[in-house]
Amino acid sequence: MRPLQGLFPQEDYPDLLVGLGSPDDAAVWRLNDEQALVVTVDFFTPVVDTPYEYGVIAAANALSDLYAMGAKPLFALNVAAMPVNLPAEVIAEIMRGGADKVREAGAAIAGGHTVQDEEPKYGLVAIGLAQHESLITKANAKVGDLLVLTKPLGTGVTTTALKDGACAAEDLIQVVEWMSRLNRDAAEMAVACGITAGTDITGFGFLGHALELAQASEVGLKLWLSSVPFFQGALGYAKQGHFPGGSNDNKLFFGGRVQFETGIDEYRQMLLFDAQTSGGLLLAIRPEMVDRFLTAAKEKNQPAWLVGEVIAGEAIEVTQAMPQNIPESLQEHPNLMFFK
Repeated sequence: MRPLQGLFPQEDYPDLLVGLGSPDDAAVWRLNDEQALVVTVDFFTPVVDTPYEYGVIAAANALSDLYAMGAKPLFALNVAAMPVNLPAEVIAEIMRGGADKVREAGAAIAGGHTVQDEEPKYGLVAIGLAQHESLITKANAKVGDLLVLTKPLGTGVTTTALKDGACAAEDLIQVVEWMSRLNRDAAEMAVACGITAGTDITGFGFLGHALELAQASEVGLKLWLSSVPFFQGALGYAKQGHFPGGSNDNKLFFGGRVQFETGIDEYRQMLLFDAQTSGGLLLAIRPEMVDRFLTAAKEKNQPAWLVGEVIAGEAIEVTQAMPQNIPESLQEHPNLMFFK
């Protein structure tokens, strides 16, 4: 059901470049012939136990929608719902974490709104600026593009294992570090390389967001499982069943449009549906630009993984291995980092 369908027709709002009619990561409003305002909102319940880290991760996750559109953050507004009995110092630590991450992004907290609720919820309304020519949307992928991912997968199973009391300390440290990492460098590299097709990987999981990209661009995707990076404990937690409810929902909703090669087990399939928090960017890059992008990534110490290609069709195909037709120069690129 789409209750707002038809209420805001494009012809009545010509400056609304990206709105309800598109599945993109943020709304886009034309300011002038060169610039556009990019606006998003995101908030969620705690995924870790430490208030400061929760604030950091929530802010990084919200800002990621701006980076996914090729925008530079300007300022943000806090959005929070806090229990009456939650100590003031805990709330302060959550807000401090968010503020520190916004400041790291070169932006400012300019206000916000808080209400009472039984469970903590925190996030941001984030506002950024983009050049029209640099906008990244889900609708610009072309057949022949190669797909690059900039963060590993597995935050959902790992943080759920934490809630279930089954997460190893070293696994939590790794996941918190990556969830706290801004997608700023990856976005700046994408803009510099002229990349205009991409998205970020969050609640719909790797396959859900990849499908949105494919549908918006009217293409198919082929993904290479052996090239997809996962956090070190993810497969073990998957085998123990520590998936959040959102991961199961993703499989039910998106699973019918994904074709898995025979031999890919159910645990690895589910990891591709795993609901992510503050995941990386998935970018569709013209083959002639991939080497430039990966070279820039190495210079910025920005990890990147070549994980698939854009093909003709409508569905997503998941195969075990990278095909032999990928140039050796890309397969052996010094910044292609693979780990499981």
